[in-house]
Amino acid sequence: MYVTDDFLLTHNSTLAADAPKPVFIQTEDGLAQIDCHRFPLARTLEEVLAAMSGLYSQPHDYETVVIDSLDWLERSIWDEVCRRHGVKSIEKADGGFGKGYVHALTYWRQVIEGLDALRTDRGMAVVLIAHAKVEKFEDPEATAYDRYSPRLHKHATALVTEWCDAVLFVTRKYRTQTEDAGFGRTRTIAVGVGTDAGERILRCVGSPACVAKNRYGLPAELLLSWSALMTAMTQDTHQGPKAQGEQTHG
Repeated sequence: MYVTDDFLLTHNSTLAADAPKPVFIQTEDGLAQIDCHRFPLARTLEEVLAAMSGLYSQPHDYETVVIDSLDWLERSIWDEVCRRHGVKSIEKADGGFGKGYVHALTYWRQVIEGLDALRTDRGMAVVLIAHAKVEKFEDPEATAYDRYSPRLHKHATALVTEWCDAVLFVTRKYRTQTEDAGFGRTRTIAVGVGTDAGERILRCVGSPACVAKNRYGLPAELLLSWSALMTAMTQDTHQGPKAQGEQTHG
């Protein structure tokens, strides 16, 4: 999940805390106000992998593993690339020219393989949290436009979003309206929609506004709650995962 805020590949830590028996692998210090089970703050890739290994090999009753967040995990991955290549910047790794980001994919694949093992062998659900960024997307069929995407390098975004069954964008619901600005001028403002101004929602299908997808036939938009998400997902469970909304516009 990711959201503007963040992406729920799902970033809404509160939402993830409502998942069944969750345990957080935290790579950033942002859970102080949330009552949840968590590993000590992981400052290195090795510590993240060790937490995943513990969940795989040790007895426990957790049902969901949450990584919070992917963009801070990426920093640890870049640090590992730099350490292996004896440089201070990933831009300099292996002679530069973007090679460091390619080497980083090796470590991303280690993380994904570990999550796959937790999902298939231990039956755990996986929730990944990432913050969002605005990027310019060069659409070959239209003029370039800005959209929200996970705050990751493009290589990592492509790898992780392909692996995930659902990439859900957390945002607020607004509409725009024009009002009088005086002196014969008008201005456009954003106004919250719903009982609470700017209520938070999940975008479940990709659009020019954001990267999103799902394989569960979810509607384009859901209220931001774990129960709403699970209800929508289980409505079509007899059909299994499917490809609705898989287009992520690049």
